[in-house]
Amino acid sequence: MASNRPTPADPSAYELDDRGAFAGPGADDGDGPWEEWNPTEESTRSVRGKHRVAKQRGGGFARSGTVLGVGVIAAVGASGMASAEDRPPVPISMPDIGGMADDLSENLPDAKELPGIGELISDDESAAADAASAPAGGAAAVASTGTGADTGNAAGAGEALRSRILQQADVQQGTAEQEARDAAEKAAVQQAATEAAAHQKSAEKAAAAKKAAEMEAKRKAEEAARRKAEAERLAKLAKSFIAPVSSYTLTASFGQAGDRWAADHTGQDFAAPTGTPVKAVHSGTITQAGWAGSYGYRIVLTLDDGTELWFCHLSSMVKTSGKVNTGDVIGRVGATGNVTGPHLHLEVRPGAGDPIDPMPWLRDHGLSV
Repeated sequence: MASNRPTPADPSAYELDDRGAFAGPGADDGDGPWEEWNPTEESTRSVRGKHRVAKQRGGGFARSGTVLGVGVIAAVGASGMASAEDRPPVPISMPDIGGMADDLSENLPDAKELPGIGELISDDESAAADAASAPAGGAAAVASTGTGADTGNAAGAGEALRSRILQQADVQQGTAEQEARDAAEKAAVQQAATEAAAHQKSAEKAAAAKKAAEMEAKRKAEEAARRKAEAERLAKLAKSFIAPVSSYTLTASFGQAGDRWAADHTGQDFAAPTGTPVKAVHSGTITQAGWAGSYGYRIVLTLDDGTELWFCHLSSMVKTSGKVNTGDVIGRVGATGNVTGPHLHLEVRPGAGDPIDPMPWLRDHGLSV
């Protein structure tokens, strides 16, 4: 501690009188001699109670200043080095904690400007202003509750929270509605695609059925045309092909087996009375005529396409060479050669080769035999 008296400082909780002496609470009015003071547990307790100051601005700040001053005095007494004899009291100057708090509060930002807080405070202040401007009866009613301001602040905060909740609910509802619309639109698109695919499949099936019907109709038309052309051809051939005898009975057929032939039967037999005229089936040239062993008298008529017709077992030969026309009589039915009765044995040999069944060949040329 300094021994000289300090320059008077700013007024504080502990003031100096006009003589410059310590004029704090409990100070002695005279400048009498000072006795050495050593704080004890009892004296410290009483001094602490005597020098308690009134509550200042800032609440705990003034109380903290008093405690600090008492602590300094206690420290000086505990060291055993302080002596107040023949010395004026030393003033203790403490900073104005309340003023510092005011200065600090002035430099702090306004709570209304803090994000997320301004709305609540503005609602609280507006509610407080409404309560202040209310009639005396209304103020008394609020005062009667004992917590009117707190209730208004809570109501404003609750209303703000309710508004936010409603806003979030609206947003969620809008999102849900949009999702529902999107789902409905997607379902509609899928339904349309399904219907389009089904329609296309039905159209393709109908087109395939139509095409099949057209092809069937075309096939039937072609078949009818073919039959018609064949009928016309047969009709035309019928004019140029005739049966070898006018009246006959079919007996031994082609390929039939029997003990009278060395092999299976090679032609078709037309049984008729002896002397029945034998006609040229179609126009051609007689290339052979005469005796032919087991065939008896035989005439070979070669057609323009090279097919040979053998007329066998004749009783007589009318034409033995040269060209003949359809229907010309070339011989007569007989029973010459290896036979059991009068008949005409007719063989058909395409290209002068092996014999074939005469009946299908005759039918293919328009003859009904």
